[in-house]
Amino acid sequence: MSKYLLNKFLFTVDRDPDLVERYRTDPAGAVEWWESEMANLILNCHAREKSTWLAFSDEERRALVAQDHVALFEMGAHPFLTLTLFIAMFERDHGPLEYQIAYGKAMEHLSLPYPDIAT
Repeated sequence: MSKYLLNKFLFTVDRDPDLVERYRTDPAGAVEWWESEMANLILNCHAREKSTWLAFSDEERRALVAQDHVALFEMGAHPFLTLTLFIAMFERDHGPLEYQIAYGKAMEHLSLPYPDIAT
């Protein structure tokens, strides 16, 4: 399991409006494409610079495809990254702050100590 890769996915998708829409409408396709094309790119480096070893675990892939922010948090994804991306994807379907309240409510069952989000 790689908290780094989960956070990298959330970070890079959130910063590209086209990827946000792609992830919103076709999560399985977006996750598959991102993992094969983007996961091993080294950020802020020449486009041809790639590593070769990064891949999601089956559990991570399932949580990303299901857009399950609670499972992602439990795996160590940073909650700020899931919240900002999921607001971009789903807030338009809800009233003011309605999505953010539902996001928090879904995580009410969690208690301290929270999962480690350090990468």
